Amino acid sequence: MDKMNQAFEKMKMMVGMEVEDEERAAEEESSLSFMEDLNRNCALTTKQRFYGFAICLSAGLTCTLLSMLVFFNPVKFGITFTLGNLMALGSTAFLIGPQRQVTMMLDPARIYATALYLASIIIALFCALYVRNKLLTLLAIILEFSGLIWYSLSYIPFARTMVSKVFYTCFDTEF
Repeated sequence: MDKMNQAFEKMKMMVGMEVEDEERAAEEESSLSFMEDLNRNCALTTKQRFYGFAICLSAGLTCTLLSMLVFFNPVKFGITFTLGNLMALGSTAFLIGPQRQVTMMLDPARIYATALYLASIIIALFCALYVRNKLLTLLAIILEFSGLIWYSLSYIPFARTMVSKVFYTCFDTEF
């Protein structure tokens, strides 16, 4: 059977047809990364992207606002607030695509802001689900909110520098 396939490939080459090695094609296909595969399968129109963005952002904001209703229950509060933040963060993936979103999050200019924000999400969920302490959960949510603001400022040119200078000026104790 193998000799027959080789003969068939030689005949294709003689006729001028392009021979594609099945093993090579399978190897190239499997070498695609997860993000490339996801981007290739997520080909949305502009209208679909805006709808996805609007739905995901509004669901995230709704979860975040609804979390204020259950403020005194740290488990429910931590979960709904964090879920709302993650949905709002994921909404931008509809606009620019998931691969570009991850690339931008891991950009050297904002890698620390991303790490701080993701770590604060993990800490908030840990405090809400495992520790179940209202004060620690509240502090973790404040940390998460601060991380979200710092992460969001990383997308605005010179915004973090400006905010740092304002805080430095406001809290400078030397006269």
